[in-house]
Amino acid sequence: MKVVVLCSGGMDSVTALYWAHREHTVAAAISFDYGSKHNHREIPFAAEHARALGLRHETVSLGFMNGLLASNLLTGGGDIPDGHYAAENMKLTVVPFRNAIMLSVATGFAESIGAEGLVIAAHHGDHAIYPDCREEFMRAMADTMRTGTYAGIQLLRPFIDLNKGGIAARGAALGVDFSRTWSCYRGGDIHCGRCGTCVERREAFLSAGLPDPTIYETTGPLPEKPKSEN
Repeated sequence: MKVVVLCSGGMDSVTALYWAHREHTVAAAISFDYGSKHNHREIPFAAEHARALGLRHETVSLGFMNGLLASNLLTGGGDIPDGHYAAENMKLTVVPFRNAIMLSVATGFAESIGAEGLVIAAHHGDHAIYPDCREEFMRAMADTMRTGTYAGIQLLRPFIDLNKGGIAARGAALGVDFSRTWSCYRGGDIHCGRCGTCVERREAFLSAGLPDPTIYETTGPLPEKPKSEN
């Protein structure tokens, strides 16, 4: 199948890019600059991996999201909280309806370049906090994409039943250099090691039994998973 891959430059979407390159014909990778605190750190990695695979890469500006939507993840929002990625305070980092907005743009792009599918790296670990990463949403969005295009664009979510550790293992098997990916929501010079995405990244390598190539500001004890999510 000819596909477009949503690739932010994080470890999940870069792994999805390598998976799609192996399993399908990748027409392009697409990234979105929507005003997050870490866009400037992750998008260059998306472009780098697309270039390494000989693929077209497009970056779409969605600057209106930073001005209109409320989220601490955005440059116009508050501080990024520390803690476990499944903790209640991580809801502060939700960008309302983000995946729907990006998938809508990417669907139009995919049909315009003759693709038949979109690949998104949503995974099981996102379900606790992000409603637009859950399979219920993905099924509804897949129906909308299919019925709203002449091409019947399909939504492929190969990692929807995997956790982050499973993605790390999958990426390692595909030859992904995870040192050339970005996770930290703070978007500093190096990963902070304390925010939800850094915690999730650290846990992923531990659970997969893989060496973590990431440089962190701190590697103190990991926070406990909230009891309601155990």
